[in-house]
Amino acid sequence: MSDVGESERQLHGGWSISRAPTSVDQAILDKVKLQYEIRASKNSGEFLAVLVRTQIVSGTNYLFKVYIGERTYSHLRVFEPLPCTNKGPVLVDFQQNMTMDDKLEVF
Repeated sequence: MSDVGESERQLHGGWSISRAPTSVDQAILDKVKLQYEIRASKNSGEFLAVLVRTQIVSGTNYLFKVYIGERTYSHLRVFEPLPCTNKGPVLVDFQQNMTMDDKLEVF
C-alpha cells in the first residue's frame, strides 16, 4: 500500500487538485509577472499565488489563482520547461477579473 494519500496522487499527464502554493510555486509565478503585466496592460502591485494546480508533461504546466490587489484575482496558465532546456517559465494564457470563489479550472 502506498503512503501517498488519495488527495495527493496525480496521474502522469493529468491535472492535480487545487492546493496551497509553496515558495517554489511563488518563485515560478514571480518569473512571469512582467509577461503578465505586458500582456494584460496593467501593473500589478500585488502578485500573490493563492491556489495552484500542476500537470506533469515534458516540463510542468501550472494553473495559478493569483491575487492582484483590490479584491481582484487572475487565473494564469504557465509552462515551465525541463531544466535541461535552460529556458524559464512562460505565461501561456490568463483570465482576468476573477474572484476568490471562481474555480481554478483548465482553460
